[in-house]
Amino acid sequence: MELGLVGLGKMGGNMRERIRRAGHTVVGYDRNPDLADVHSLEELVGKLSAPRVVWVMVPAGAPTQSTIDELAGLLEPGDVVVDGGNSRWTDDERHAEELAAQGIGFVDCGVSGGVWGLENGYALMYGGDAENVEKVRPVFDALKPEGDFGAVHAGRVGAGHFAKMVHNGIEYAMMQAYAEGWELLEKVDSVTDVREVFRSWQEGTVIRSWLLDLAVNALDGDEHLDQLKGFAQDSGEGRWTVEAAIDNAVPLPAITASLFARFASRQEDSPQMKMIAALRNQFGGHAVETK
Repeated sequence: MELGLVGLGKMGGNMRERIRRAGHTVVGYDRNPDLADVHSLEELVGKLSAPRVVWVMVPAGAPTQSTIDELAGLLEPGDVVVDGGNSRWTDDERHAEELAAQGIGFVDCGVSGGVWGLENGYALMYGGDAENVEKVRPVFDALKPEGDFGAVHAGRVGAGHFAKMVHNGIEYAMMQAYAEGWELLEKVDSVTDVREVFRSWQEGTVIRSWLLDLAVNALDGDEHLDQLKGFAQDSGEGRWTVEAAIDNAVPLPAITASLFARFASRQEDSPQMKMIAALRNQFGGHAVETK
């Protein structure tokens, strides 16, 4: 199969390599000419045989929108665009409608696997009409992990990114639980080797997971994480998960709390805690710390 791949960063570059290892032809374009196989989207489309499949792997929002807009003017009826970035599912619905007006198919695909995907494969969650999905099937098969699992046609357009969004919301909560447990273990005097406690959990416990394995890897490199600042960014999907929960009246207390914990990490001197301290001092005479 021939595939056009737009965006050759940490994820896209490894995906290109994995697809090529499976025997397919990949024509890649990136704004960085050192990474690209071609110099423009027009050249990329020109090197592909119809019906074409072009996979977009660029940041969500304006970069994805502008890329799809440009492809819409270059592709032909019967071609398919795949958005493999982290777009919001509502954007997928709009993109599908815009492309369908020109006879171009659209598939959204949530991709998980990070920097380990090249060797281990990528978990794929995709949405779209069966006809369009089948045109991309050889690429899905090349990217997914070996075995029967790791890829799913989640439903109609938008379902792939919605499933990936929920996946990331769960990831937020799982990471927060490990982080809170680690902090508590580090705090007490009686536990003298927190790293080895985490390592012991990797076998035989109900909380063993790949995230736990990665936590142990991190502690092996920096036992008390002294080299890191306590700041964690959020990519947007955690917020979208909470917003979707509100829209659908689904309680997500753990995921919501983990999102707010990310926000707390950005405050060196929490304004809220200032008010809490002031109130405790007012009603109970509790001591406050001043600058």
